[in-house]
Amino acid sequence: MKTDTNSSLDFRKYPSTKALQCFETAARHLSFTNAAQEMHMTQSAISKQVAQLEEVLNIALFYRTPQKISLTPAGKTYYLDVLDILKHIEIATTNLVSHNDNTEVLRIVSHPTFCSRWLIPALSGFDKAYPLINLEVKEQVGPFFSEDQNVDIAFLYGTGIWGGMEAIKLFDEYSVAVCHPDYLKDKETFSSGIANYTLLHLNSRLNAWYEYFEQQEVSVNNTFIGPRFDTFQACISAALLGYGLALVPLRLVERELQSGALVTAWDYAAKGRGSYYMTYPLSLGESHRIKVIINWISAYLET
Repeated sequence: MKTDTNSSLDFRKYPSTKALQCFETAARHLSFTNAAQEMHMTQSAISKQVAQLEEVLNIALFYRTPQKISLTPAGKTYYLDVLDILKHIEIATTNLVSHNDNTEVLRIVSHPTFCSRWLIPALSGFDKAYPLINLEVKEQVGPFFSEDQNVDIAFLYGTGIWGGMEAIKLFDEYSVAVCHPDYLKDKETFSSGIANYTLLHLNSRLNAWYEYFEQQEVSVNNTFIGPRFDTFQACISAALLGYGLALVPLRLVERELQSGALVTAWDYAAKGRGSYYMTYPLSLGESHRIKVIINWISAYLET
């Protein structure tokens, strides 16, 4: 098998989807036999497809011995690329057959905790009111808008100023210190310091506890010490399990506070530096689906 990769690939000899599927399955199982069983083909047919693929690429993808096959370094790299390609084909095909010509797709992205605890309840009933708009909701820490992403609208926390974006303010943020009801037992009072408390931190807001106490004009040391988490959801879960005190937006823990699963450690709500916004590219300002979601969220806020 030649391994010269300098020759260009004839556009008429691009690998077929069938060949890529056979290669991916064989690479995943490291077995032509198991790949044949999964794809309902014969072993020789799988082997032939892979061999033809190697011929087209002019490079060996597998090491072959009488006992087993294994991926070459090039094969390992190609496998990851092919897997990504096949997943994109699957998603594109599924989207095409699930949406008819009369429907629109509204692609939404949001911070994970905000999405599950505020946005999803806010969108309840949207599908019935607008059956021709299909929602695609993605949870993401960030960034939300980039060249390789196809996003229509995002729900963000910040100052409301993003380049090329229109931002509509939803509400300000007020954060409270919460914990499991049993966590405060046998703890010293707040005035004596926080040495016996474990402060839970959000990675993106490591100054939050310092600012919380500063707003109250209380001098506290070691506010940066404690476990760190990527999302408010993880902080809330840790607090529910008695790990320590979580400083989280009040709107995101209303359910737990009402049920008594969490309690506020101190009677103070700290105003955040930013607010919550729904934002969309200026180029989509006249889009029907954008107007619909803005009206829906605005009506939800009024109720």
